[in-house]
Amino acid sequence: MTGRTQRAQGQAPRYWYDGAPAPLFAKLLSGLYAGVTATRRWLYRKGWLQSRHPGVPVVVVGNITAGGSGKTPLTIAIVERLRQQGYKPGVASRGHGREDEAAPLWVDARTDPARAGDEPVLIAAHTGVRLRVDRDRHAAARALVEAGCDVVVCDDGLQHYGLARDIEIEVIDGQRRYGNGRLLPAGPLREPVERGRRCDFRVANVPEGNGEGARAGFGEWPMRLLANKALPLVGGRPCGLEAFAGHRVHAVAGIGNPERFFAMLRQRDIAVVPHAFPDHHDYSEADLEFGSPLPVLMTEKDAVKCRDFLAPSHFSVPVRAELPEAFWVAFIARLQALGSPDESNRS
Repeated sequence: MTGRTQRAQGQAPRYWYDGAPAPLFAKLLSGLYAGVTATRRWLYRKGWLQSRHPGVPVVVVGNITAGGSGKTPLTIAIVERLRQQGYKPGVASRGHGREDEAAPLWVDARTDPARAGDEPVLIAAHTGVRLRVDRDRHAAARALVEAGCDVVVCDDGLQHYGLARDIEIEVIDGQRRYGNGRLLPAGPLREPVERGRRCDFRVANVPEGNGEGARAGFGEWPMRLLANKALPLVGGRPCGLEAFAGHRVHAVAGIGNPERFFAMLRQRDIAVVPHAFPDHHDYSEADLEFGSPLPVLMTEKDAVKCRDFLAPSHFSVPVRAELPEAFWVAFIARLQALGSPDESNRS
C-alpha cells in the first residue's frame, strides 16, 4: 500500500464535518452502534458489569469523538501540575495501535513505539513518570499503585467503564466540535453528546488566533496548544519557528486532525507542503522521501516513530497545553476534596 493511499484512508469521512448527508448504510450501522453502546452503559449502571477502583484517585482524560482533540498534551500538563502539587502520578494507557495489545508493558522514553504506542512513548519522554500500557486499564492502574503512584491519570478511556474513576475530563476540538452530531460510523461520535456534558470538566482545544469558527462553549475551559520552536532530530540546536517564516517546508502530521498542525505553521508565515497520514501511522523511510530537499517539520507524535530514518533536515515541533490558572485551581480543589476513595470501590 502506498503512502498516498494510506493518507487517504486516514482522513475522516467528509460528511462527518462538511454538512453532506451521511450514506444510508452508515446511518443504519450508526443505529446498531447506538443500541450496543447504550446497552453496555446500562449494564454498568445496573452493576451487571463491574467497574473496579484501584484505591487511589483516578483522572480520565478523553473525548467522545473519534480522532484527536488534544488529549495527550493535556495529559502531560496534568501530570506536570500534579507533581508540582506534591503528588506521585502515574499514567495508564491502552497504547493504541501497538503490536501486541494483549501484552502489558512498562513504558519509558526509550521504548519502541511499535511495542508501546506513539502517545505513551511521547508522554513518558516528556514527564518521566511511571507509565503502564494495558488493554485492561484497571490492571494498569493497579500496577501503578503497586509501583508507588498516588494518582492515576488515564490517557483516553472515557468509554473504558471497567475502570472506576473520580474525575472525568472531556477534551473537545474547539473548531470541529461534534461534527454532524451522529454516532459512528455516520458521524464522529463514540457516545451521545449528553455523555460529555456529564464529565466533571470540559476542555475545548482552541487554536491560536482562535481559527475559523473555533470556540470554547458555555461551561468549557479554553485550552491552547502553543508551539514556538523546532527541535532538530539529528544533531544541531533548537531554533524558533520564525526561522522558517517565508520558506517552504514539508509538514508531516499523522494525528487525528492533521490540518490543525498545518494551520498552526501557516499562521507563522511558513509555506506548507502538507503530508497528512493516518492517526498512529507506522512510518517507513519511503514515507519521508518527498523528492525535494526542503526542511521537514513534523509533530512530536510522528517523530518518535521515525527514529531509525531521520536526517539533519528533519525537525519536530513540540506543543504545550496552556489553560487558565482558574482551571488548575478548580481541578486541584476537586482532587483534594476526594480524600480517600470509598473502601467499597476498592478491589
